[in-house]
Amino acid sequence: MRTIDAASPAHVATLDTDGLREAFLAEDLFVPGRVSAAYLLSDRIAVVGAVPLDEGLRLPTYDQLRSETFLQRREAGVLNLGGAGAVTVDGERYELATTGSLYVGRGAREVVFTSDDADDPAAFYLFSATAHLDLPTTLVTPEAMNVVEIGSEDDANRRTLHQCIYEGGTRSAQIAFGFTTVHRGSVWNTMPAHTHARRTECYLYFDLAPQDRVFHVMGEPSQTRHLVVADRTFVFSPPWSLHTGVGTGPYSFVWATAGENTTYDDMDAVPVTRMR
Repeated sequence: MRTIDAASPAHVATLDTDGLREAFLAEDLFVPGRVSAAYLLSDRIAVVGAVPLDEGLRLPTYDQLRSETFLQRREAGVLNLGGAGAVTVDGERYELATTGSLYVGRGAREVVFTSDDADDPAAFYLFSATAHLDLPTTLVTPEAMNVVEIGSEDDANRRTLHQCIYEGGTRSAQIAFGFTTVHRGSVWNTMPAHTHARRTECYLYFDLAPQDRVFHVMGEPSQTRHLVVADRTFVFSPPWSLHTGVGTGPYSFVWATAGENTTYDDMDAVPVTRMR
């Protein structure tokens, strides 16, 4: 598990491209046959990528967590980015097709990831935060997701948003979690950009073609920076940083927050006229 330090605006202003990528990206979460992880000191978020092949992969714990099991004091949201598979939690198996989602409650002792077909493996993304509530592990069926159509073709940001773990739906202690698909012909994943003063937000870009990239915009509104990211790249935005992105082709992304609350619309918009 790699540790990613919290970053201040003053420090970010001194970084070159390689420094920015080291501070805000994880590009190697999805390695076939392995479990890979990163730990953010910002809001104590942990993220995991698991790509099981012929054998299941068990979710380990890590020294950074100082816990008997990964979820001893944590909860998690899971999304499958690959082929069909399953997540088994304490002996109960949950089938997850592509973009299938699962909430795993605090205290789960054993989590195992499996693929139905090693030639088309599942790719599980797990987003975890500390939890103060015991809530049941819940399969998030398509019917349980809140689906919202937002944006417009005129503004090049028409997209379909799926809320998987959210207030009024599948509950969590502090996680909000879902995914968005940008419609063909649109490019922006959100506009205007925004910040979350009370939460850290993380993006995991997926379904990009090999030749495509997303230009992810971050930083203070008056000191913006950009990161060029490829398929299955993780990027995080600290509470002081705005976030938006524009792609060269169709793509989707998982969005997830942890921090002071779980209110989806607790955000502060940054009009593009204020960005520099």
